[in-house]
Order: sequence, then structure tokens, then C-alpha cells
Amino acid sequence: MSHQPVIDGLEFAQAASKLQGAWPVTEFARLRDALRTEEGTLRYELQGMPETHGRPALRLIVDGVLPLVCQRCLGALEYPLHIEALLLLAATQAEVDAEPLEAEGPESIVAGREMAVQALVEDEVLLAIPIAPRHAACARAAASAPGATARPFAGLRGLMDGWKH
Repeated sequence: MSHQPVIDGLEFAQAASKLQGAWPVTEFARLRDALRTEEGTLRYELQGMPETHGRPALRLIVDGVLPLVCQRCLGALEYPLHIEALLLLAATQAEVDAEPLEAEGPESIVAGREMAVQALVEDEVLLAIPIAPRHAACARAAASAPGATARPFAGLRGLMDGWKH
């Protein structure tokens, strides 16, 4: 198991500190359930920003390729991942809750004295991966298949005809 960096969020932002590294996907416990295999590495860069939108912030960049499962054909799907997130830091949860939610705006999080960098990376990765990943070819084939959406239960009648009460 590799060293897990921990930062003081506000101090890291005020000092405009920078941290970068990489972790194998096997070290992300919550992410493992979404993966087809445990191969791959995620690279990250975390940059503190003293004042953004009037508050200290963290800029997080994550890159890698995740081995996911296509939910249409159940085959291997290499999902290229590139995340650029701006995380505004707040001193308390009440401060975060007081901010209006913006769909496209930066996310606000509570800054702690001991923020695990790996947990920050994993949170952003989990938010970025699709709920039902599919190959582009699988999605096109399903959309162009004749009657694919018109009669989704068409084969059910054949199964029910042989069923006795």
C-alpha cells in the first residue's frame, strides 16, 4: 500500500501548494465495484488556490483509463477519464449549505485539517463515470435496430403461450 497524502485544506489553498502523483485503481475501494478488472492507474494533480470566487479553493485534475463493463453487451469498455474540478473550500457545513446550488458552477466542500487526497480523487472519479457505460457502437446498434423500441415485450407472448395456470 502506498503512502496516502493528507492535507490541511485551508492551509494548502492559502499557500498555493501543489501535489501530484498516481495510484493504481486497486487502491480505490469504492471504485472497485464499478470496474471490470483491477488494471490501470489514475494520475492526479492538486493545486491550492488562495482566493477563487472570494474563497480558498482546490483545483483537481485526474487522468487515466478505467476498465469498465459495457452495460449493453457486458464486454470490456476502456473508459478514458479526464476530470478538471474546482472545489471551493468552506469552514463549516453551514457555510456550504448557505451557498446556492449551481449546476455548472464550482462545488463547495468543507475544508478539514486532515483531508485525505485519495478520498478527494475517488469522490470526483465516482461522480464522473457514467451510471450505465456503453460502447458507442452498442448504443448505435440498439438505436438503429428495427422495432427495438417499438415492441420491447414482443417475445413475452411466446413464453406465456406455453404456460399453464
